[in-house]
Amino acid sequence: MKGVIFLPETGYIQVHAYASNAQIPLENVSVSVTSADGTAIALRLTDRNGRIEPIPIPVPDRTDSLSPNPPERPFAIVNIIARLQDYEQIFVDDVQVFSGITTDQNLAMIPLSELPASRSKSETFITPPQNL
Repeated sequence: MKGVIFLPETGYIQVHAYASNAQIPLENVSVSVTSADGTAIALRLTDRNGRIEPIPIPVPDRTDSLSPNPPERPFAIVNIIARLQDYEQIFVDDVQVFSGITTDQNLAMIPLSELPASRSKSETFITPPQNL
């Protein structure tokens, strides 16, 4: 992506939001990224292609991921919240971001009109940790 500088101890989050029933890109989805402790990192709106510019995330040193049983986890953990009027709200918890890598997160958003009345208007996905 133009204008994005990839630094050695930075990872990136890229989001693609679309209507799940037809995978049609959704524009103006509000995407918030927070650290694992809830600190705000960034807020973006998707473009007409349903994408945001990659968000830089500070991450542990890349060398921490090169050996088994590192002293600290070799990735940063972030949470993503996606909102768009008339669509199910999505929470993605524990997304792992590694140094020098762009983590792609697809967000299949369901129109509320397609949900049964008894179903929650939000959905949470939890990413299990890497088996390093």
